[in-house]
Amino acid sequence: MGDRGKLLCTFASVIKNDKYQVVIGLEVHAQLLTKSKLFCGDSAAFGAAPNTHISPITLAHPGTLPKMNKEAIEYAVKLGLALHCDIEQQNYFARKNYFYPDLPKGYQVSQHTTPICKNGTVRIKTGEIVRHIRLNRIHIEEDAGKSLHDANDLYTSIDLNRAGVPLLEIVSEPDLHSSEEAFAYVTELRRLVRWLNICDGNMEEGSMRCDANISIRLKDETKLGTRVEVKNLNSIRNVKRAIDFEVNRLIDIVESGEKVLQQTRSYDADANTTFSLRSKEEADDYRYFADPDLTPFNITDEFLQRVKASLPALPEELEKKYKTEFCLADYDAQVICGDKTLVDFFEAIIQHTNNYKAAVNWLMGPVKSYLNEKDMDISSFPLSPQKISTLVQLVDDGKVNFSIASSKIFTALLAAPLKTPLQIAIEQNLLQETDSGSVEAWVDEVIAKMPDKIKEYKSGKKGLIGLFVGEVKKISKGKADMNLVNKLLAEKLN
Repeated sequence: MGDRGKLLCTFASVIKNDKYQVVIGLEVHAQLLTKSKLFCGDSAAFGAAPNTHISPITLAHPGTLPKMNKEAIEYAVKLGLALHCDIEQQNYFARKNYFYPDLPKGYQVSQHTTPICKNGTVRIKTGEIVRHIRLNRIHIEEDAGKSLHDANDLYTSIDLNRAGVPLLEIVSEPDLHSSEEAFAYVTELRRLVRWLNICDGNMEEGSMRCDANISIRLKDETKLGTRVEVKNLNSIRNVKRAIDFEVNRLIDIVESGEKVLQQTRSYDADANTTFSLRSKEEADDYRYFADPDLTPFNITDEFLQRVKASLPALPEELEKKYKTEFCLADYDAQVICGDKTLVDFFEAIIQHTNNYKAAVNWLMGPVKSYLNEKDMDISSFPLSPQKISTLVQLVDDGKVNFSIASSKIFTALLAAPLKTPLQIAIEQNLLQETDSGSVEAWVDEVIAKMPDKIKEYKSGKKGLIGLFVGEVKKISKGKADMNLVNKLLAEKLN
């Protein structure tokens, strides 16, 4: 298809899409960072050899009984409080009956009529638009194992290490209306579960997964259209791509006069397409009933207060503080608050300096550049926050300028982290020259060798001041105090 054809096709697609409203509800499964599984002491760690984190309870042997993991309840309450949910204090677990080969019991232990968290909202921002996406529920359930279809040429292999690992299922209302909003929603949820340290959010490892319920309707309609569910989306990018594909598929079906079938579908990321797995089950098909092996549990007011007191300052709260109290730019505050480890590092820096802007400049500049270059997380950064604050202080005290500190001292510190910035500055003869006599001699030398430029400056080309400053910096090998240089140049040239 030529460029004109592609343009017409895109234009036609925009017109078609403009007729319809997209309605999306997301179900996000977050695997909790508990040491053991939800109902037994088997390890919940990722990455072990297949079928090594199992026991008779995980394998559902007759006569075995489950025992509740209290930490999983605490993590669920943490997330619920952070998302302004109502906490259901009287709880019980139910059996959700369906068969998968990697579900040893033949049913899944989940919550049905008493999810631990109800209502609540997730704040998202797309462009300049802020919306609060309503939540229906957050409930606790156990994960299934994993079927491996490529481990054996003749058989499907089963790894039950994951069976019984605690999950939170976070179910939104159908409040999302574009793939961009869905992208922002999952991004925000991942930031929050990492922030609270209840899930690592590694979608590629399966510790966070997303199912998207998608439908379309004419823009003047209020009734929801027939929905399809796209299962097990394993990256935030794939959430967006799968929704975009499915929306266009649904529009094509409706436009051609056909009927949309309620289905469960899967997404092929390589081909960027979805395909049908089965017709969608309804809740009645699962035949929920209270699990007789697990007693109901009560969340006390004291437990709620203790969990609430343990919550860290949340991203939205910190962003506001950084912008209003620290006078940071919106972008800087948002980037720092995008990652709890960055926040912790920044907070540790400003324990030793009040120059918040300089601390941000170091963090967003030299530090982040180094991390990107090494493909490293800040938790592995070789310099301590106090060392960065010492660099800030060295510049603030006028001993070196930022250029020298970031290009030479910072680099030398990375090679010798036990040294202090001042030691390196002295060893490499980098301390800034503040003696007015020495600096004035450099300024006079520049003025003497550039008479033509001096005439141009005095005739009105004031922008040449940068040239003179640069020349002083050059002949002083970066050691001249630039504030003093600018002051002397202004006096002598004017």
